[in-house]
Amino acid sequence: MIPGALIIAVSFTYLGLLFAIAHWADRRADHGRSVIARPTIYALSLAVYCTAWTFYGSVGRAAENGIGFLPIYLGPTLIALLWGSLLLKMVRVGKAERITSIADFIASRYGKSQLLGGLVTVIAVVGVVPYIALQLKAIAWSFEILRHYPEVRMPEPTALPLWHDSAFIIALLLAAFTILFGTRQLDVSERHEGLVAAIAFESIVKLIAFLALGLFVTWGLLGLDGPELTDASRDPRLTERLAPLLAPSLSPVQDWFAISFLAALAVMLLPRQFQVAVVENSDERQIRRAIWLFPLYLFLINLFVIPIALAGLLTFPDGSVDADTFMLTLPIAFERPWLALLVFIGGLSAATGMVIVETIALSTMVSNDLVLPVLMRFWRRRQPPAELGRLLLAVRRAAIVLVLILGYLYYRLAGEAYALIGIGLISFVAVAQFAPAVIGGLYWRGGTRDGALAGLVAGFLVWVYTLLLPSFAKSGWLPPAFMESGPGGLDWLAPLALFGLTGWNEITHGLFWSLTANVGAFLLVSSWRAPNAIEAAQARLFVDALRYPRRASTALWRGRADIRELMTLAERFLGVARTRDAFVRYARSRDTDSPEALPADAETVGFAETLLSGAIGSASARLMVASVTQEEPLGLDEVLDILDEASQIRAYSHQLEQKSRALEAATAELRAANERLQELDRLKDDFMSSVTHELRTPLASIRAFSEILHDDPRIDLAQRRRFLGILVSETERLSRLVNQVLDLAKIESGHADWRNECLSLQEVIDQAVAVTGQLVKEREIQVRLDLPSEPALVWADRDRLVQVLENLIANAVKFAPPQTGCLEIGLVRLGTAWRVTVADNGPGIPEEALELIFEKFRQSLVGDAKPSGTGLGLPISRQIVEHLGGRIWAENRPEKGANLCFELPAHTPDTQD
Repeated sequence: MIPGALIIAVSFTYLGLLFAIAHWADRRADHGRSVIARPTIYALSLAVYCTAWTFYGSVGRAAENGIGFLPIYLGPTLIALLWGSLLLKMVRVGKAERITSIADFIASRYGKSQLLGGLVTVIAVVGVVPYIALQLKAIAWSFEILRHYPEVRMPEPTALPLWHDSAFIIALLLAAFTILFGTRQLDVSERHEGLVAAIAFESIVKLIAFLALGLFVTWGLLGLDGPELTDASRDPRLTERLAPLLAPSLSPVQDWFAISFLAALAVMLLPRQFQVAVVENSDERQIRRAIWLFPLYLFLINLFVIPIALAGLLTFPDGSVDADTFMLTLPIAFERPWLALLVFIGGLSAATGMVIVETIALSTMVSNDLVLPVLMRFWRRRQPPAELGRLLLAVRRAAIVLVLILGYLYYRLAGEAYALIGIGLISFVAVAQFAPAVIGGLYWRGGTRDGALAGLVAGFLVWVYTLLLPSFAKSGWLPPAFMESGPGGLDWLAPLALFGLTGWNEITHGLFWSLTANVGAFLLVSSWRAPNAIEAAQARLFVDALRYPRRASTALWRGRADIRELMTLAERFLGVARTRDAFVRYARSRDTDSPEALPADAETVGFAETLLSGAIGSASARLMVASVTQEEPLGLDEVLDILDEASQIRAYSHQLEQKSRALEAATAELRAANERLQELDRLKDDFMSSVTHELRTPLASIRAFSEILHDDPRIDLAQRRRFLGILVSETERLSRLVNQVLDLAKIESGHADWRNECLSLQEVIDQAVAVTGQLVKEREIQVRLDLPSEPALVWADRDRLVQVLENLIANAVKFAPPQTGCLEIGLVRLGTAWRVTVADNGPGIPEEALELIFEKFRQSLVGDAKPSGTGLGLPISRQIVEHLGGRIWAENRPEKGANLCFELPAHTPDTQD
């Protein structure tokens, strides 16, 4: 048996640990060492989405609908993929405008409307109170179940006095924690370090508790150590109850889609989710980790839902135990008290985390968007108190207590009529009414305040009619006939079958009609008129948040202001010290000696308004600043002129940037051209040196042997013939060099004489082999021909083509080893071209020289020595082949040697000359 005193002691110890963590994180933040700046802490804080609904209710829904619990987590997982743009835009807007809540976000987007902010607050409070009741219900259930250990059935509800009701006591404790760590300062746009750290810790605790029970159930009960469940599975009463788990189904499809869509909206728009995702975000880069870590968390905390539901149905086949309580009743049934206590702490973490963050968000909205506007109207006729900050903090603390009491009352009055997950979905539909105003406001400039108001009112009223009132009817507070027929017996107005739409789940039905009314009213009313000046300015700020992150709306303010009055106004809410520090930092950013010397321009007024927005919301801040300034109204035409001018400035700046980039590119091209010119100049010098050397060598030989023959006419005939042979050889060598230079010059200048005709490549190859026969014979190299039998016809200049093959063969001969060398000349048809390959078995060509050898005066080394010649043969060959419409290249052979190849278009009789 687990004594009640032990449960209470463990609960208080755990809550005390949360207090300690929060206090420790706040102390570190005070010393400039933030705990929540880590991306992992941010991602874990987003897991506040997983409340008691997740911890207990998912198992209950799985026991009833099988995998029907998955859409609640599928939607958030899918929308997380869009956080890189959608959530990033919301965070960037939130930081620029110092947004304090979802109500402040919507009010700021549509002209900083107090009326709109107040309406969003009312919808949020009314919609979320059932959700808070769900958490209190879960805590009360789990406490009572654990207190009656080893009894596994739910105790009968009794009318306990308040001070004996565990739900009421927990509500008060949560109120105390939230007040201590959630309302320490008025500026709620500043992060709640301790609170977020505690929430992240609670996310870890509930995950550990869930996984611990899941492992126990999967391996202990359903595995080898669970013979009790094997026997229980033979109970005939289980056939119907196990059907959803044994035969899972995705139908009805509309419910899967609706709940997935609903959950995707809720994870962005629930006040607590907006609080941790946008208000508490300290760095945009934290979103990158949340995109994958948050879905991973959802996967892990749902990993054992089906096994736990299956074990629960097998353990309690008679249906006497509510499936929502399987998480606790299973360890109790199998006498695992410490595991049951751990699960209780996990459920307590799931519930308390949600309640704490939700009440902070709602209290901020109530104080800024409901109470403060009323007080401002009251202060028009009376002098406001000197320290408004303390008054607003007191209002927020009172709002926290009020919200929790409302949640407790809903739990006592209507909470027993619904399963845990049913209450959560009702709240989700209410919060989904913010979607058109938020998402439309982020991507559509045409949305107006009147359109947002109309959409929210229409959607909220339909939600009340189709979901909230039926929940009261199920609790006995309204006649049951209300759900079956509409007012006056009009069946087409029945809340659960509106306009004759039947056969749908009540959540899907309510979501469809409420969002249809919301979106329709929003679009219709917004289209009646164009946005006014402030709406257009705010629309640009929100829609273009990712393109232009800087704040631009202050440029639209025009009027007169007094710096001292602005500072005095801020001091009333933020205190003298904090206001002075903020203005001093701002003055330094504008290169001003002191705050008093600041110019009273639009930028300074915008700074003061933004500073106040972090404390009292954007709508109230605008009215407060307007009370101490004299603003001249701007018409929409003037606003558009200003925006046009700003657009022109940006366009001009963009043009300058493009020109700068073009200049940089041109500079780079000039630098590359200059380097190329230097390289060509160096190559020219090499050419002159090479040509001079090549000319000087034969000329020197010719002169020497000519002088010998001239000076000694009596030289014998044999010696004279040998000298004359050398003279002829050197003269031919000199002629070849001069011809190569002249050929290259003519081809490059375009003055070469081409005599194209239809040629047979076999004949050209035979002629080139014959011309180079003496060179091949001198080095004792073998030549093998591999030529096809069919005529290989091309359209070319015979002499030029023979010259190409001579150059290729001569180059191959240079690199082939003497006596053992072998040249292979091949000809093959490839598609519409003929390919000629001259292969040798020499050392090959270095990889870096495969392209360079076709440039003028570039030669590959033979061993460590440079081969003879000028290096003009291959460049001339490339010019000829490319002129004939082909291509030429070099490649190394796989085994040894190199291939010199060229391709020419094949010629057919009907080819045009």
